[in-house]
Amino acid sequence: MSAVETRGITESMAGYLAGHPSLKYVFFGGKGGVGKTVMAGATAVWAADQGRRTLLASTNPVHSLSGLLGQNVFGKHTTVTGVPNLVALEIDTRDAIERSKRDIQDKIQWFLKFAEISTKADEFVESATMNPAFEESAMFENMIDLMFKDEYDVYVFDTAPTANARRLLGMSKVYSLWVGKMMKSREEAQGLRQLLSFTKKKESDPLMEYLVDFQKRMEHARELLTDAEKTAFFFVTLPEALPIAVITRFINWFTEFGIPVGGVLVNMRIDRGVVKVDSAEFVRNRLAMQDEHMQTVWQKFDGQVRAIVPLFDDEVRGTESLRRLARAVFTKETAAAT
Repeated sequence: MSAVETRGITESMAGYLAGHPSLKYVFFGGKGGVGKTVMAGATAVWAADQGRRTLLASTNPVHSLSGLLGQNVFGKHTTVTGVPNLVALEIDTRDAIERSKRDIQDKIQWFLKFAEISTKADEFVESATMNPAFEESAMFENMIDLMFKDEYDVYVFDTAPTANARRLLGMSKVYSLWVGKMMKSREEAQGLRQLLSFTKKKESDPLMEYLVDFQKRMEHARELLTDAEKTAFFFVTLPEALPIAVITRFINWFTEFGIPVGGVLVNMRIDRGVVKVDSAEFVRNRLAMQDEHMQTVWQKFDGQVRAIVPLFDDEVRGTESLRRLARAVFTKETAAAT
C-alpha cells in the first residue's frame, strides 16, 4: 500500500455477503460509464458458481448485457452459456410499456363503465402514459414481478444510472402515498353515495378492491426493498471526482429512503506496481490523480468500501472475463490491494 493510502477495506465484498447469507436481491448503480453492468455480471457469475440459481437482469433502458455476455438475452430468460445456474434477461422496455398501457386502458374502461360514464378511455390513457415517469413505472412493475415470482435463489439487477435508479426504486413509496390518497377519496365518495342512496345495501366496489390489492402489492415491494437481510444496493465508482460526488449524494438519499446500502466498489484502479519512473507521463499523472481521489473515497466511504478493482489491460467481455473480474471483487487478496 502506498504512503498516500493509509486506510484499507474494513469488510470486503466477500465478507459482506458471508455476513448476509439471506441476501437475495442485489442492485448495482452509479453514474453512467463506471462499470455497473460488468460488476453486476461478475457478481451474478460468482453467485451461480457457488451453486445458487441466479437471475442477472437489466432494468436499464439502454441495455448492454447481451454485449457483455456475448449472447442475446433480450426480452426472455436465457441460460448463460458456460455458467450453470445463471439465467440472464434484458427487460424489453417497449413491451413493458405497451403491456402497462393495455393494463391501464382496461382498468380505465372498467372504471368508466362502473361509474356509468360514457366517455371513451383513450384520452385518459393518453394523459396517463404521457407522464415522463411512465417508463420507470413500467420497469418497476416488471422488476417487482420478477421478485414476487421468487423463481431464483439470487437476483442481480443492473440498474439505470443512479438518478433513474433512485426514481425506479422509489416507486414503491410513491405508489403507496398515491394509493393511500385514492383510497381515502374513494371511501369518502362511497360514503356520500350510500348516504344519498334510497337503499342501505352495501354495493361491491371493484375500484376499491383493486386499490386494496394494489396497496398490498406495493407494501410487499417496500418490505422486500427495505429488508437489510434480503436486499442491498451497491454503488460503483471510479477514482474520479464526478462519479464519487454522484454516489455520495445518492448514498445519503438511499439511506434516508430505507433502501439498504451494501457498500461501494471502486473500479479501474491503476496498479501502481506496473507504473515506473520511466512510464509514460500520462500514466503517471493518471495514477497521481487516482491517489488523490482515493483519499476522498476513504474519507467519504470509510467502512463502506467493499472492493478496489484493478484496471485490466483488456475489455471485460464474456463469462471467463467475468470470472476473472469476480476473483478481483470477491477474493480478499485482491480486494485488500489499493
